[in-house]
Amino acid sequence: MLHIKPIVSTLLRSKSGPLLLLIQIVLSVTIVANASFIISERLSLMARESGIAESEVFDFNVYNFDKSVAFGKQNQRDVETLRALPGVIDAVSTSMTPLSGGGWMTSFTMGDDEATAKDTEGAAAYYGDEHMISTLGLKLIAGRNFYEEEVFSGSPDLANRAIVSAAFAKATWGEESALGQHIYMGEFGQQPVEIIGVVEHLQGAWVDSNNLNNSIILNVELEFPFTKFLVRAQPSAIAQLKESIPLALHKDNRNRVVRGFTTISEHRTKVYRNHELMATVLSLMVVLLLLITSLGLAGMVMFNIQRRTKQIGTRRALGARKRDIVSFFLVENYIICLVGGVLGVLLAFQLGQQLMKLYDLPMLAPVYPVATLAGLFIVTTLAVILPARIAANISPSIATRSV
Repeated sequence: MLHIKPIVSTLLRSKSGPLLLLIQIVLSVTIVANASFIISERLSLMARESGIAESEVFDFNVYNFDKSVAFGKQNQRDVETLRALPGVIDAVSTSMTPLSGGGWMTSFTMGDDEATAKDTEGAAAYYGDEHMISTLGLKLIAGRNFYEEEVFSGSPDLANRAIVSAAFAKATWGEESALGQHIYMGEFGQQPVEIIGVVEHLQGAWVDSNNLNNSIILNVELEFPFTKFLVRAQPSAIAQLKESIPLALHKDNRNRVVRGFTTISEHRTKVYRNHELMATVLSLMVVLLLLITSLGLAGMVMFNIQRRTKQIGTRRALGARKRDIVSFFLVENYIICLVGGVLGVLLAFQLGQQLMKLYDLPMLAPVYPVATLAGLFIVTTLAVILPARIAANISPSIATRSV
């Protein structure tokens, strides 16, 4: 039967190596636990449902430099031209593009009277017509779409109907139905907007915003020299449309610049690039730390084999089996890992609290330090088992002659 006391005594007789490994394990558990938590958070953010047919939708911009053009009528002709092109499912002019990193965000006023009025959470503001839901591929879960006669052309101040995301509806009215509710643009009571529909998901442009899922579609086609268009098309037709759209629009009016052509999937890749880079770097760091810790333990075992050749040979001569020798080194490893792991877990929570204060991260979940400690036991066991087997194969006679 393997006793813990002689193993602890052996470790205490040579403190420098085990102490360095202990410190390394403490730091590894601390860093790996928090790094794994941050990686998980970043991956969760990147996996959020946008509600959009991302691979089918692309945007582009039109810059009109002919001031004599009636921009509202020009936009209507452009949209009709786009919808008639082969491969196009639907198209709309709008104020912003989802997941693009830039656009319109506003808050509204709500309440029964001016005395009790309060501001809503911020929401991405999409201005467009009854084709917005179809163009983005949104799922309407309550209420209805705009009627064609309800859509105005001109200033944002004309809006009086809205379709909101489920997240914005819940943040504003809780479990109460959003349909038929009113919010106000500008000062309370000046511009009432009635909620007529709710879509399941619609994200805004800013992926780092706490209000990313809060969105609202307002029933106005904007009239500006600069116009953004969203087009939904068959994926196989998008490459050809990037060439045919400028030709079709310039055929109607050459006094403008047509540029952009970026799919929502490409926008997503771009806006989440920093998150992806962070997850990749932290993943490499986790692998590197575990590898260094494993090599450190393997190196210590190999060193101890050379130093304890006589001791191992003597134990073998006294009847110790090979598995007893392997168990000796494994238990030695587990003692170091357990002590270092417990200290590392405690330090991981302290570091997590500092990260929570400095970078507005959630509290470190206990599962990450525990999982890190369990993973460390597995990795170090694999690192120690091979040199321990080498030690177990030492012949008693060879060990005796080597002294």
